[in-house]
Amino acid sequence: MEDKNFFDGMNHPANAADLTDAEKKHIPLIGSSDSVKPGEPFEVSVTVGSISHVMEPAHHIQWIELYANENFLARVALTPGFTKAIATLTVVMETTGIVTLKAIERCNIHGLWENTKRIIVG
Repeated sequence: MEDKNFFDGMNHPANAADLTDAEKKHIPLIGSSDSVKPGEPFEVSVTVGSISHVMEPAHHIQWIELYANENFLARVALTPGFTKAIATLTVVMETTGIVTLKAIERCNIHGLWENTKRIIVG
């Protein structure tokens, strides 16, 4: 059996109900209110992994991106040895309805990983 190439596209858990340790260290977790008011700022926190990811020069998270319904909001660049794999952003939604927040992170060894969270704006 051939080893998985983590740089072939976006990585997702094989079984969300039974995550491997590698998946637990790489899946970005999105923390925010489940519902927000249009035009009012709210915080979105993205933490890489339910198990803390190392931030060493040889193995680290390079950046975290945040999207709302496929619209790019921000990218936070991380420096190994000086940062944790966490980004907190202040976001304002002007429209109403269901919005899908998407976080993407890039590990220098294990490639791209994403996760989503739906919130209600209204």
